[in-house]
Amino acid sequence: MNHQNHLDLLRNGVPTLGGIWADLGSGTGAFTLALAELIGPTGEIYSVDKDRGALQEQAKTMQRLFPENTLYYLKADFTETLELPLLDGIVMANSLHFVNDRHKGAVLQQIKAYMKPDGRILVVEYNTDSGNTWVPHPFAYPTWVKMAKQMGLENTRLLATYPSRFLHEIYAAASW
Repeated sequence: MNHQNHLDLLRNGVPTLGGIWADLGSGTGAFTLALAELIGPTGEIYSVDKDRGALQEQAKTMQRLFPENTLYYLKADFTETLELPLLDGIVMANSLHFVNDRHKGAVLQQIKAYMKPDGRILVVEYNTDSGNTWVPHPFAYPTWVKMAKQMGLENTRLLATYPSRFLHEIYAAASW
């Protein structure tokens, strides 16, 4: 996947410039870069990952490509309590599949607490309920619809899909 693919997956979930967003489990920032482009320099992004080296690499790329955007880098595990302001949106791209199914509900309730009442969560995930060594706990779009409803989120919709050579398809979904 390339930057345009990342933009295409998120675009319909980020309809306006600005706002305060977080990318939880951001890694080296592929989707953080897309989010930075979509919200522009009037927005703020909290990029959260437990890998300091990935965040440092991400910071260099961000500074080169989006020097006017405001980003805060937090070396932290998103499954633990975070110090974040109330957020307009949260991106979780290929990060929730590392959370064991038994714990997803609790983690998602904690994450929901970071959102403003009209906030949204954008999930990018492999469209399957069967994992492997590298993607241990993925969830198909219909499973996300059920999880979002259990969290008290509404208006879940499929934003985009993209073919994947690993687990056939990746999807992006938004829930409010």
